Amino acid sequence: QVQLVESGGGLVQAGGSRRLSCAASGLTFSSYAMGWFRQAPGKEREVVAAVNWSGSNAYYADSVKDRFTISRDNAKNTVYLQMNSLKPEDTAVYYCAGTRYYNPGVVDANQYDYWGQGTQVTVSS
Repeated sequence: QVQLVESGGGLVQAGGSRRLSCAASGLTFSSYAMGWFRQAPGKEREVVAAVNWSGSNAYYADSVKDRFTISRDNAKNTVYLQMNSLKPEDTAVYYCAGTRYYNPGVVDANQYDYWGQGTQVTVSS
């Protein structure tokens, strides 16, 4: 049984930082590209960042470039999202997800097979 468990969410002031973690089990982690997505109230789910199987290539949404960093530790079966310079518009439920497919130019949520339960990040102004 595949499980993805996010942690690290919470309340943070604008301009602050937060690191999310996603621990995976039940799958060969190094065979899966991993992504972070988010969904704010009343809005559609959107991709935040994705990383390939080895961690050598990453994709970022324009809205988070130069502020967020995705990384992974295959020895720990964990993917991270370091979020800096947080803005109120970053407030959302953040989900990690895994896929066997990775395209450095396009991240398609429909290609992700496994999803975590989400962790809330709230950025106060």
